[in-house]
Amino acid sequence: MISFVGRALFVSVFLLSAWQEFNEFGDNGGRAAKSLRPKFNAFVSHVTTHTGQQLPSVDMKLLVAAAIALKGIGGLLFVSGSSLGAYLLLLHQAVATPILYDFYNYDVERKEFSQLFSKFTQSVALVGALLFFIGMKNSRRHGRQLRKKAPKAKAN
Repeated sequence: MISFVGRALFVSVFLLSAWQEFNEFGDNGGRAAKSLRPKFNAFVSHVTTHTGQQLPSVDMKLLVAAAIALKGIGGLLFVSGSSLGAYLLLLHQAVATPILYDFYNYDVERKEFSQLFSKFTQSVALVGALLFFIGMKNSRRHGRQLRKKAPKAKAN
């Protein structure tokens, strides 16, 4: 019971965010798509500058819809104790974190740097919690396999 409550509280961040973005989605992806566009463009520019690779063009409406799906489906599966839910949330965090919290585009002395860096580290902490959950699920599964008792020999 305590584990369920913990998972529900943890995943509430993702589910409430997905619900809000879903309600604001509209024809153009809502505020999320509008605020994501400049950050995504800066990320693409950063990747192109440092790697020389041009990233493909992405429709923000589609990106926001994918984020809503990952957070919504992943969150519901996670609450039920599914590792798949944790992997979906992990995928969302891996893609969204470096784009949304682009502290690396600001000078250390600027206010935006500290705000974005703080949110980035909080997001990394969520990744750590998801990895911990996955690790615990895997260790329990392997623990059960190791503890199987050998069948007793019948006495005649």
